[in-house]
Amino acid sequence: MDHDLDQALNSVGPRLRTLRTQRDITLSDLATTTAISVSTLSRLETGERRPTLELLLPLARAYGVTLDELVDAPPTGDPRVHLRPTTRGGMTMIPLTRRPGGIQAYKIVLSAGPGRQEPDPQAHEGYEWLYVLNGRLRVLLGEHDLVLGAGEAAEFDTRVPHWFGAADEQTVEFLSLFGAQGEKAHLRARPKQGDRTV
Repeated sequence: MDHDLDQALNSVGPRLRTLRTQRDITLSDLATTTAISVSTLSRLETGERRPTLELLLPLARAYGVTLDELVDAPPTGDPRVHLRPTTRGGMTMIPLTRRPGGIQAYKIVLSAGPGRQEPDPQAHEGYEWLYVLNGRLRVLLGEHDLVLGAGEAAEFDTRVPHWFGAADEQTVEFLSLFGAQGEKAHLRARPKQGDRTV
């Protein structure tokens, strides 16, 4: 077998594990989504099972990435960015970063209206920064119940139980920066002219 192809296939397992942990998905959830058994998924991630097209296609769909991204194919010189949105439960996530590890950036669109999900706060390792682009975002964070409007931001430790959804009947769009290892986003801004501290 071609050495480069062999090397690319061997790197698929760690990449699959990284994608799954970044998205906070369990093997059993992924098995339900892809119709691939938990044991096969586990063996793919550890490199005990050789990846095939039949296994990689549903995984690429589940993660919202291309096959090229799964096998780390060399760039073709095409300068276009191919964003692969994923939609689940009225939420569309568009990844804005394409590298494993470090801070991940997403644009998130939450549908509003009758099909809105009931709050179900979750906690996990990491740190998140949100910036509302359009609409009003309801954020449940521990004991706090907040509504953020366009232009407002929040940052928090994701070990605190949290949930977000549309605050009213309008769709809400926001940016999310998430660091699995607890990296914090820092925003530095100069005061407006006339806003001087004494």
